[in-house]
Amino acid sequence: MVQSRELAARFDAYGEWRKRLAQGVSALHEWLKRQELADAQVDQKVQRLLARLHEDKLIVAFVAEFSRGKSELINAIFFADFGERLLPTTAGRTTMCPTELLHDASRPPSIRLLPIETRLKDASVMEFRNFPDEWVSFPLDLAVASKMRETLAKVSEMKRVPLALARALGLHDDSGAATLPARDAAAEIEVPRWRHAIINVPHPLLQQGLVILDTPGLNAIGTEPELTLSLLPNAHAVLYVLAADAGVTKTDLDVWNRHLAADDDAQKGGRLVILNKIDALWDELKPAAAIDAEIDRQVATTAALLGLSPAQVHAVSAQKGLVAKVHGDDHLLARSRLPALEDALTSQLIPAKRGIVGAAAHAEVRALVGAIRSLLDARQANIAEQLAELRALRGKNQDVVEHMMQRVREEKELFERGLQRFTALRTVFTQQTNALFDVIALEALRANAGRTRRSIERSPFTKGVRTAMAEFFTSIRRDFDDAARRAGEIHEMMRAMYARFSAERGTETFIPPPFSMLKYHKEVDRLERAYNEHFNTLWNMLSKAKFALTRRFFETIASRVKHVYDVANRDVESWLRAVMSPLETQVREHHMQLRRRLESVERIHNASGELEERIGELEHQDEALTAQVATLARSVEVIDGIVLQADALPAVANAA
Repeated sequence: MVQSRELAARFDAYGEWRKRLAQGVSALHEWLKRQELADAQVDQKVQRLLARLHEDKLIVAFVAEFSRGKSELINAIFFADFGERLLPTTAGRTTMCPTELLHDASRPPSIRLLPIETRLKDASVMEFRNFPDEWVSFPLDLAVASKMRETLAKVSEMKRVPLALARALGLHDDSGAATLPARDAAAEIEVPRWRHAIINVPHPLLQQGLVILDTPGLNAIGTEPELTLSLLPNAHAVLYVLAADAGVTKTDLDVWNRHLAADDDAQKGGRLVILNKIDALWDELKPAAAIDAEIDRQVATTAALLGLSPAQVHAVSAQKGLVAKVHGDDHLLARSRLPALEDALTSQLIPAKRGIVGAAAHAEVRALVGAIRSLLDARQANIAEQLAELRALRGKNQDVVEHMMQRVREEKELFERGLQRFTALRTVFTQQTNALFDVIALEALRANAGRTRRSIERSPFTKGVRTAMAEFFTSIRRDFDDAARRAGEIHEMMRAMYARFSAERGTETFIPPPFSMLKYHKEVDRLERAYNEHFNTLWNMLSKAKFALTRRFFETIASRVKHVYDVANRDVESWLRAVMSPLETQVREHHMQLRRRLESVERIHNASGELEERIGELEHQDEALTAQVATLARSVEVIDGIVLQADALPAVANAA
């Protein structure tokens, strides 16, 4: 049970690390507010970063065809402490709908189930999450394991429906290639009762942000587009469960190639293949070495077929591992090979996730601090200039002071005339940003989706549907290309303005960051690829049901594209603030410093005895700024230390 404790301890350590990182960011923010260095933009950036750290999730998806022991594996790895099977595991199909296991502190322990009839509506599961009345909820009695098991068994419920309804749901066709094995030749067939399940359990690992996605195999992947287009691609790790006694079947290979095979090494590293049920290969008449050699051959063959490293293929017996944990049988647990899989999850998955979160937080903090440091540097440079001027006045006559005062007044008047250019720039900037947002507005997407939906409904043939979808994606790319052009124009305008402003002030030029549309193009490309890959399969697999399923795929894709537009709008809004905010800050700072310089020289002109007093004030301000810079650097060092420190496990992880 050491590995299970270490896995739990590693999750605890990861959760504690996130808390420390959030505390470090909060401490920096509080200091910035006390020093009056935080504006609305800083507050917003910090709040977004803290929200992401607080809501961070680690999603592990389990995928398999039926009867591979997937639910049993989840029980063995995560829920053996209950002493019973949390998820139902019986012969044949058990998980009949995609199931998420998570913890939401705002809700009581429960299982929420989305009725299968919601497939008749043009809405995705993600959209239905916002409407509690669409779900059927059952409380979970955590104190009585048998009652809890009985409630959770609802994920495997089936119901009989008329053939016409089954066709409309996309779960049956008349060609004989039904998407479900149980079938009547009469008027009704069996279909899953539920479309999606969310199990809310206050398990320690789930409380730390783990989300487990249990998928019901090829049929659900093929007929529930959201799995293919959203849930699986967003998972941080995918565990693909096979049966060791059967090896990689044609169906298994088809699921892998169509839905799980990764294109890049980073994504491929998040794929683990589980050869389950190795106990079927245990033969009391064979020596242990021969059995181990047979299992190792299966691992090597599976890795070669799926294009993975053998280190990413783990042979286990989930059933024996669960029994061993419940009964405290260390020998059986070792023979089940489950600890080796848990070790892989412990040593690879969580550190990799921590690295991603840490790197993102580190970059955001560095960018935030960089802007603050630029502000402090500008203030110090201005004070240094004032000190040089005032120290040069020591022993000088009144005429010199008057000349300096006149020069500062001229600078102030020149700057204020320059403000007219800045105001004109703001007007043009606002016009261009409005035009940019018009291009990626949701209204444009809705109009495009509406045209495509009508074209699909009018097209009973493959060519018409393909043409409509091709035009849909072409229109989306055209929007993002136009947005990229407009963002480029804004960037060039602002770059020129920063250069001019810096030349007038004699300061270092700030180069505003460009905005790239590449990630949105890549996501659109992925969605189009997924549609094209599944379209052929769906069109060949279904007849009368194909129209309902094609429409459902389109609605899911439209929902994902809406998400892309939402993200693009938020990113563009943040980028525009990042482009304009430094200039606004520089203008505001320069105006304030000119006013202070003029006031300072006027005071000295009116009372020459105040020269030394003013020099002392400026020297004190300079010391305070130097102290602020040092404190800022120390705050960043604290956050760097949290991000980069070695992963220290709690003592329980080392307990024997």
